[in-house]
Amino acid sequence: MSGPSKIALFIDGANLYATAKSLNFDIDYKRLLGEFQSRGTLLRAFYYTAIIEDQEYSSIRPLIDWLDYNGYTVVTKATKEFIDASGRRKVKGNMDIELAVDAMELAEHIDQMVLFSGDGDFRPLVEAVQRRGVRVTVISTIVSQPPMIADELRRQADVFTDLIELQAKIGRSPSERPASRERESRYRSQVPERETTPAAKGNDSVLEG
Repeated sequence: MSGPSKIALFIDGANLYATAKSLNFDIDYKRLLGEFQSRGTLLRAFYYTAIIEDQEYSSIRPLIDWLDYNGYTVVTKATKEFIDASGRRKVKGNMDIELAVDAMELAEHIDQMVLFSGDGDFRPLVEAVQRRGVRVTVISTIVSQPPMIADELRRQADVFTDLIELQAKIGRSPSERPASRERESRYRSQVPERETTPAAKGNDSVLEG
């Protein structure tokens, strides 16, 4: 292959947020961009997230604005709220179709696709992109219990990278974390609910490294 590898990032915002939280660290999106710019020619860095349109203040909005002005292509759509069978308010905002369409359109222009998601629904997309000669790296985690990545997606990927392995390169230092727990809880309300559990016992030594 002549010249540097042409790379595109596809970030499932809600999934990456939940995965990083399960590993107890925050993503530094400036460092994340720099990391992949150093690996080749970064053509696009897509970030997908659903937002609650009718809220007077959305705590995810500052992040979206920052990403939009700092090298990311942000794709958003309004969430849908509903009440589940037990009477709890739920927020639904699936961005799978938007991500898949962008990936298929860009496939002929890239050598490498990096997907930040563990959602098994993306397996057919990964397979389709691979048929077009693109090498696919999937980033999620198997360290959490249960793992955040679907087994079928991990098997389909050319390369699987555990997010914990990137913590030193793309994690935000603890001193930079928002002090307000209230702000974090408001952010959590902006992303679709996913079943997450604390990272498996015995990971402390990994996290400290």
